[in-house]
Amino acid sequence: MKITFAESAKADIAAFIVDEGDQLPEAAQALDKASGGLLSEALEGGRFDGKTGQQAIVVLPKGAEARRAVLIGGGKPKKRDTRALENIGAHLVKAIAASGFKTASLVAGDAESAARAAVGAKLAAYRFDTYFTKMKPDQKPSLSGLTVVTTDPKGAKAAYLPLDAATDGTYLARDLVNLPPNDLYPESFAEKVKELAALGLEVEILGEKQMAKLGMGALLGVGQGSVKDSQLGIMKWNGGKPGEDPVVLVGKGVCFDTGGISLKPGPGMEEMRGDMGGAAAVTGTMRALAQAKAKVNVVGLIGLVENMPDGNAIRPGDILRSASGQTIEVQNTDAEGRLVLCDVLWYAQEHFKPKAVVDLATLTGAIVISLGHHHAGLFSNSDDLAEELTKAGLAEGERVWRLPMGPEYDSLIKSKFADMRNIGGRAAGSITAAQFLKRFVKDGVRWAHIDIAGVAWVEGEKAPTDPSWASGFGPRLLTKWIMDNYE
Repeated sequence: MKITFAESAKADIAAFIVDEGDQLPEAAQALDKASGGLLSEALEGGRFDGKTGQQAIVVLPKGAEARRAVLIGGGKPKKRDTRALENIGAHLVKAIAASGFKTASLVAGDAESAARAAVGAKLAAYRFDTYFTKMKPDQKPSLSGLTVVTTDPKGAKAAYLPLDAATDGTYLARDLVNLPPNDLYPESFAEKVKELAALGLEVEILGEKQMAKLGMGALLGVGQGSVKDSQLGIMKWNGGKPGEDPVVLVGKGVCFDTGGISLKPGPGMEEMRGDMGGAAAVTGTMRALAQAKAKVNVVGLIGLVENMPDGNAIRPGDILRSASGQTIEVQNTDAEGRLVLCDVLWYAQEHFKPKAVVDLATLTGAIVISLGHHHAGLFSNSDDLAEELTKAGLAEGERVWRLPMGPEYDSLIKSKFADMRNIGGRAAGSITAAQFLKRFVKDGVRWAHIDIAGVAWVEGEKAPTDPSWASGFGPRLLTKWIMDNYE
């Protein structure tokens, strides 16, 4: 769907925002008069009163400037923040995407309001129907163009461009998480990463032999039960000053997680196609930064593996040697994400001098119990970094909530046979996972871990901007954080 900004527009569908408890906006009054008061009648005769999420669709007479008019509830103007503006655009698209009409206009006011409404519209327009072969015409979207009417088209476009880059990153992250595991596995994921070189990213892929030379026994241990070779994807965006230290992003990319020998229950296991949500978020963010030509140096690292219960798979009781030299007793092969991340985190610090390192992972079911599906869990060794990420998440609707860390939790991952074990028991499961990762962060390195297990995909009621099983969580948060703090 093509989105443009203009001071006025003619389209098949004309949409207007109606404040809660208010009359028709001035922009709709001429169309109301030309239609004999049909828009006013829709307000007076129905139950539409402008509350958030309400829509009223009006069929217009022949000869009118538009074929349909849509009234969108805008809620109370004083409470109309960026999320509300995005939801207005999203509600409109949801109402008319498959209406049979091709073009629409939305009167949205000032530049910032117009840009945010456009973002919401684009997020809601996302579809993943690649694998449907018998879709009927009326099941396919007809809407191909949206013009957002604003008092400042140039300002709206300028405000929209960086937001649009992050939205395209979200699209990519959604696509990756939605893809089935027979089509998205470590090597095919790596091939998709290579395609980003066309945007100006430097891309390098390391295979198993190269990782073995680097001593990545933890990551390779997870993947050794799969017939698919593990990969390490390295993406570099060099938009800042030459030689300037980069920001580093690290993503868990378990392309399918059976649990390994510690096999997961069968019901719901198909959702483990999304266990590479952290890698998807990092990949989407790198795309967004390249598209926006961000003036900063950023490195994205993704550890790509499959966790399968083969005869060669790691066993509970095995001891793995990580790239850092530290040893790990495996007590549960389903606590595999931290084994992948620990080696990639170490690589990040050994090969770069990061200003900050942020890792993202669908790491623990415990974070879903703690925070549900509305916040990701945030853990950090830096108060400043945690505050930066929290602020960026609030600004872009990808919220994080900081949880505690501390040496008192380390006793839970003590091992009788190695430097540590990979699980800590039922208590504080998300915290002990973060404590595990912290052991692979060098002194003085600003680091944050974001557990996205509860937000990478969501069943049931969701925001109108999130029409897909995969949410694409991460690129909006990370792009905002990087641009605000490091550009």
